[in-house]
Amino acid sequence: MRTVNLVADWDPKPDFKLGSKDIDGKLTYLGSKVWRNPHCEIIEKDVPKPGPTEVLIEVQACGICGSDVHMRQSDDDGYIFYPGLTAFPATLGHEFSGKVVECGPQAINKRSGKRYEPGEAVCAEEMIWCGNCKPCADGFPNHCENLQELGFSIDGAYAKYIKVDARYLWSLEGLRDTYGEEKMFLLGSLVEPTSVAYNAVIERGGGIRAGENVVILGGGPIGAAACAVLGKSGATSVILSEPSVPRREMALSMGATHAIDPMQVDVAEAVLDITNGMGAGIILEATGLPSIVWKDVEKIIWEGRAVNTTVVLVARADDRIPLNGEVLQVRRASVVGAQGHSGHGTFANVISAMSAGMDVSPLITKKISIDKAEENCILLQTDRDEVKITITDFE
Repeated sequence: MRTVNLVADWDPKPDFKLGSKDIDGKLTYLGSKVWRNPHCEIIEKDVPKPGPTEVLIEVQACGICGSDVHMRQSDDDGYIFYPGLTAFPATLGHEFSGKVVECGPQAINKRSGKRYEPGEAVCAEEMIWCGNCKPCADGFPNHCENLQELGFSIDGAYAKYIKVDARYLWSLEGLRDTYGEEKMFLLGSLVEPTSVAYNAVIERGGGIRAGENVVILGGGPIGAAACAVLGKSGATSVILSEPSVPRREMALSMGATHAIDPMQVDVAEAVLDITNGMGAGIILEATGLPSIVWKDVEKIIWEGRAVNTTVVLVARADDRIPLNGEVLQVRRASVVGAQGHSGHGTFANVISAMSAGMDVSPLITKKISIDKAEENCILLQTDRDEVKITITDFE
């Protein structure tokens, strides 16, 4: 089968120190400090064979994630943008859905208690947590000490087939009657990024009370999905700040109540005007440019009447925030980080919300074949009008 593999040179920066979980020449938790000269290669690989607890899946749709873009993107010195866990070469792709082809005798569907069936529609968590370390035992699999990641450190779904252990899979059959098979698989490929947004604003951000206001900075896939989640949760004002007109329009169709252009207006002033001076209960930083947007964040908190605002950092960025502790102290505000999507019923709740009408399919703005993957990863480095480009042809 044809697969799209990312290849890069192991060439650590002078200040890089090999961590306790890094593997010299192969794996690091600090990708942007090590990997250089990235490029993609289409490579033939054997169809994987599932083990006793594993499932072989025929991929039907796989989205290009911003992380894929940043693994392929390099700075002026040739180093990749993505700052996290990486091990190359590896087949890219983690936002996928597909059909069960074959499963091992112990490949159990956690919802039904029965084995997965051939033909069943599924999606998968991207974070391969161990279940045995302290973070996993404490209920925080996103922070597993032995973490592996599909499409980052182990082979992903830019391929016709992928095998995944059954414990990371979720059935999509509840979407079939509502959306039909084709749209079910497209939505299935969006469960993972929508779950990242859900984890950020509901689990890490603490959710909202119906009637509260929220601000989303950045209208990419995670920001737009957060608009849908928070709109479904009962927010009165879901305010998106995003310079791209198509992205603003898309977010308005998915749950945003207001969409403002940060290049044309003072974001903080606009938020305070829309909310009649109240500010917001949650502010989601999804731009990947926290040092640039932070002045607006602090102004919303400082001048707004709402106390106890939670700022959630979800975009991955090697950037420092010019944070004023006095603002957080006086306004009883907090800043939290959000990583991943697993645990606390996140996937199950997102799929349930989709089955109840939370349609995030407008995120998909373009469908491509597998041989167009690399050029579209490059396109997304600069094109702000496309949102989610999805591979649907794997031949």
